[in-house]
Amino acid sequence: MSSLTIDLGRFVADLNPHQIPGEGCAIARTGIADCFGVLIAGTRDLEIALVDRELGVHAPDAAYASLIPSGERRSVESAALVNGVAAHVLDYDDVSLDGHPSAVLVPAILAQGEACRSSGAEMLTAYVAGFEVWAELLAREPTPLHRKGWHPSAVLGAVAAAAACAKLRGLDGNGAATAMAIAASMSAGLVANFGTMTKSFQVARAAQSGVIAARLTQAGLTASLDALEHPSGLLAALSPEGKAERDRPFVAANKEWHIVGEGLNIKRYPICYATHRSIDAALGLVERHDVKPEAVERIQVSTGETQLRMLRNSRPQTGLEAKFSMQFAMASALVARKVGLAELTDGFVRRPDVQAIFPLVSFTTTDATMAGSAFAPADSVEITTKSGKTFKSGPVEYAKGSHQHPLSREELFDKFADCLGADFQETKKSRAFENLMMLDRLNGAGDLAMRD
Repeated sequence: MSSLTIDLGRFVADLNPHQIPGEGCAIARTGIADCFGVLIAGTRDLEIALVDRELGVHAPDAAYASLIPSGERRSVESAALVNGVAAHVLDYDDVSLDGHPSAVLVPAILAQGEACRSSGAEMLTAYVAGFEVWAELLAREPTPLHRKGWHPSAVLGAVAAAAACAKLRGLDGNGAATAMAIAASMSAGLVANFGTMTKSFQVARAAQSGVIAARLTQAGLTASLDALEHPSGLLAALSPEGKAERDRPFVAANKEWHIVGEGLNIKRYPICYATHRSIDAALGLVERHDVKPEAVERIQVSTGETQLRMLRNSRPQTGLEAKFSMQFAMASALVARKVGLAELTDGFVRRPDVQAIFPLVSFTTTDATMAGSAFAPADSVEITTKSGKTFKSGPVEYAKGSHQHPLSREELFDKFADCLGADFQETKKSRAFENLMMLDRLNGAGDLAMRD
């Protein structure tokens, strides 16, 4: 009988850059570059200092990795954790595979890659290896994991990060399989903690778990080489309805490249991706019809049941809570005519004109989902004014920035430069972005250093 865990381990160990389609490499570069910029923006959040103070282990001259962008030395595991929190704390990182692949993979790969003195090409290959493992596991589950309360980034991301770090450590097939099996026992993360500091922490823990699992494997720790597909293994344990395809063979030679088919969705707004299509719809109506917030009587949002399960805060009072609120998304679109980093502050969220919009928002939902996603086939917004006029957006299937409706290279750089902010000169921003977009030509993580 085929073993999924072993077969995935062999795939990871055998993967080389020449096997990866050119489009897959381009997608990986974009994800790494976007995440790097978002990570730097995230370092300004108070949670980063908290986690580093309590859990950061300062590294001696032996194995270490750098915090970004300061370059301060930490243990490899601590760097993955702290940088991982920064990568996800703003909820501005990319989306795919029902989660946030780059926020898990990039911090783990940068930390492990620096410690292993990996080349840019090796780090890019590790990213693709992790992405493909995550995607393969997700493809075997027909029911969105969110419906059982699991956070896919945290539970599948740990296994994916282990695969990536195993690749960077040069583990063989059984070694990569063991690392993934260890990480499967470290998988944890709940939707209930969305809208709190713990959401970014559980994503960062997935990155850290991948680093630890690969390290322990190389040190000799054992694990079951059927931990993913066993009747009491990860897929069965996570499955909301017990319908995971545990026994379907994985044949690397016949595989389709998930990174090409699924791609990455780059966020335009630093808020839960479940709101993005509705924000696009609302902003379109506001701009097209010059809708003033004081003129609005009600806002009807048509969206998916799973999306609303993520958006648990109907009356947010903080910027963090607002990231998981469709009511806030609509209010910001109306009041500010944008949803950016400046709007995700406690002060803006608590403004009376913003709070006044929340009760005006109502929903129609569907349990139907689009192929390859936990989201509804489309979102739409309808705004009715006090004068009786009704403006309808029509269905929005793909958000701007999605794999199907991508940002241009110039738009990607604009977001990157905005994330780095006034702390960096324009020439340094440009150089960093260009280096990231040609990662596979770089000598290693040291070429990405932001410090002078």
